[in-house]
Amino acid sequence: MSATAPYAGPSPIRRPVAAAALLAALVSLVFGLLLAGAGPASAHAALTGSDPQDGAVVDTAPKEVTLSFSEAIAVGDDSIRVLDPSGKRADTDAEPRDLSEGGTVRYGVALHSGLPDGTYTVAWQAISADSHPISGAFTFSIGAPSETTVALPSQEAGGGPVGVVYDIARYAAYGGFVLLVGGSAFVLICWQRGAAALPMQRLVVRGWLTLTAATLAMLLLRYPYTGSGKFADAFDLAGLQSVLDTKPGAALVSRLLLLGAAALFIAVLFGTYARREDEREKKDLTFGLAVGGGVVAAGIAATWAMSEHASTGIQTSIAMPVDVLHLLAVAAWLGGLASLLVALYRTPDITSTAVRRFSAVAFSSVVVLAATGIYQSWRQVGSWSALTGTRYGQLLILKVALIGVLLAVAWFSRRWTGRLTDTAAASASASASASGAEAEEADPVTEVTEGTESEDAPADVDPERAAQLARQRAVLTATKKKRIRDADPERSGLRRSVLAEAAVAVVLLAVTTMLTSTEPGRTEEEAAGGATSASAPAAGGPVNLSMPFDTGGRNGKGTVRIDIDPGRTGSNDLHVWIDGSDGKPMDVPELKLALTLESKDIGPLPVVPDRLAEGHWSASGVQIPMAGDWKVDVTVRTSDIDQVTIDENAKIG
Repeated sequence: MSATAPYAGPSPIRRPVAAAALLAALVSLVFGLLLAGAGPASAHAALTGSDPQDGAVVDTAPKEVTLSFSEAIAVGDDSIRVLDPSGKRADTDAEPRDLSEGGTVRYGVALHSGLPDGTYTVAWQAISADSHPISGAFTFSIGAPSETTVALPSQEAGGGPVGVVYDIARYAAYGGFVLLVGGSAFVLICWQRGAAALPMQRLVVRGWLTLTAATLAMLLLRYPYTGSGKFADAFDLAGLQSVLDTKPGAALVSRLLLLGAAALFIAVLFGTYARREDEREKKDLTFGLAVGGGVVAAGIAATWAMSEHASTGIQTSIAMPVDVLHLLAVAAWLGGLASLLVALYRTPDITSTAVRRFSAVAFSSVVVLAATGIYQSWRQVGSWSALTGTRYGQLLILKVALIGVLLAVAWFSRRWTGRLTDTAAASASASASASGAEAEEADPVTEVTEGTESEDAPADVDPERAAQLARQRAVLTATKKKRIRDADPERSGLRRSVLAEAAVAVVLLAVTTMLTSTEPGRTEEEAAGGATSASAPAAGGPVNLSMPFDTGGRNGKGTVRIDIDPGRTGSNDLHVWIDGSDGKPMDVPELKLALTLESKDIGPLPVVPDRLAEGHWSASGVQIPMAGDWKVDVTVRTSDIDQVTIDENAKIG
């Protein structure tokens, strides 16, 4: 068929109501499962030190407690709380003071004077540089350790109903971005006549509305999401002001401003541009819209890159532009796919030329996705073991598999497109020869149309009546075109294939969104598969652990040996030895430990050991507040980019 040839065929296919309902159900199911299974987001920032240190026993009460972090964080009024043995506040309840200097990130809170002896708990909560909330706790003692009862919140930062709604808004924001950018690109690049099609206008406008509403919701919920977890705090003006002073808040506000520019772009695209008839003027306007729209789209994508994973970690100056390209490629491919689906189902005159152009756009997007995805995978995962042994790596594998399925389905769509192209001449010829015969047939649509035209021939016809009849003729013409369109078998096959692509794309977009809120595998890798069981002696006896590790880099294999003595509640001495693969002592640039009693929601309690000799670290006075099955996390970094986190359980009597 030619680019303008009508479609012909004897038997119409069923209306796509059932297919659309099935796709909507799939969207709800996928997003429901993902949100139900997603826990509070982890993040990069970690507590690297404190004064007093975790488990320390000091002779006199300190004037303040300071905490050091691995990277920049955002804090609020209650970000650091110090609780006495009875659970009452021991700090002055003031906003933490920023004591950072040089490359050290440090915050402190002042303590009340005259604090009694006993064990004190420090509970902290902050916002990591990649926008996700983080929290933790540790203990120190004044004079001598004591029994302690603290009322730490049972809900982690970023959890609860507020966290669920915030996650829904995050998913909706990505979906709206894909429809807004992908739909606009489809119209400008693939099907310029589609600017006058009402279904295409609705798709893009709904994408803009979804992204705008989701961004507003995230901005309002940001304060309770990272703080109290109460919906009522969404309208706390002081809390909103504190959000605006953070990097994520600035990114959300910037996105809203850019969405204002996007609204102007949409108005021109579906207004002036859609009505423009002169080809030369339309070509100039196309270039202007493409440049302006591209700048706005890149700016919106940058609001994610500047506030999430790409903005922290290694090579941020490269990672952020790469992330912008990745997001734009996703939008061009998946948003264009949604546009093609709408055009095939809801418009009567989408051409095979437009389908072929989208095929080229999709291919270019896949190339960009492959290049940027490989870099992102290396940066966020770092090793083969992290690819299979962490949640981030497993989601990444699922994403790659879904892309493979999507490409396979796209291959069938390309075959249907080829059939449309191959039969163009035949369809055009058949259409021309059949046009006269169709005019003579007893077609109700034709009869009504012709009858209407003959009745309206008098020149003195009422203008309002003429306009009404013109609208009726337009509806009848559109109905006839739709019936002819639905009867075309090639077009029907292409629509089914594109619908299957869209179904896979929904799942792919959801998995991609999950990756943005999941701790990168490079910083959370666990070697559970290769670790041996802990040697847990009887209650109250020394604990000895032996854990092999592999950071994936050069000279990255070895074994961590840990002794905890006497292995009971109160003060303990902790020794760590690291042996290389050759059995000799091995020094590493960074070693971090943390203790967590998951059954009681205590921890992680960081332990910062001091290096005593080559391959040997020690920490004295490690305070373990209660007995139980404690998880010991050990993070070993062997180079600037190679690190792994391993864990074992140790029974403390």
